[in-house]
Amino acid sequence: MLRRLYDWVMGLAASRHAPASLFAVSFAESSFFPVPPDIMLAPMVLAKPEKAWRYAALCTLASVLGALLGYAIGYFFHEAAQHLLAVLGKPNALRDSECWYDRYGSWVIIIKGFTPIPFKLITITSGLLKFSLPIFVAACVFTRGMRFFLVAFVIKKFGPAMMPVIERRLALFAGILIALLVIGLGASHFLGGSSGGACAG
Repeated sequence: MLRRLYDWVMGLAASRHAPASLFAVSFAESSFFPVPPDIMLAPMVLAKPEKAWRYAALCTLASVLGALLGYAIGYFFHEAAQHLLAVLGKPNALRDSECWYDRYGSWVIIIKGFTPIPFKLITITSGLLKFSLPIFVAACVFTRGMRFFLVAFVIKKFGPAMMPVIERRLALFAGILIALLVIGLGASHFLGGSSGGACAG
């Protein structure tokens, strides 16, 4: 099923409606669709490198709008959101995320939005937890823009052979962000003398 969706999305990238399709896939991926828009963005940038930044901006805009839909699903439709998370294989996402959001706030969105983790898990959970909407939007713009403009830059500069490197580096950059966050918060915890249990994994 997922493979058929992947092939269908790749076919959209080669169609004359590619920009509109990129917008639709980017929007849907932030709230319910399982295939990331990167697989459309990369061949489109390769075919028309002069439009790389336009495609990345389109991807970012659609992803943030889709994130608002995911947030709304979590905020207004609690049971439906819980069911959707269960369908996505994360029935305990709300429980596991409460501590992380309480401690790290927007860093959770920024770090996870930059990685291959399905973004819909972040957007729906943010709504369920009624996380600050302005901060949510700002974090989404930052993390999705960073991701899509990085993909566009690398494909424009080096071609499709660099896609596996992008995927590995996304994980690496996210790991560095997490490490810096943990070090900084650990230092403030130690210096401030505060106490509290560790968040669940």
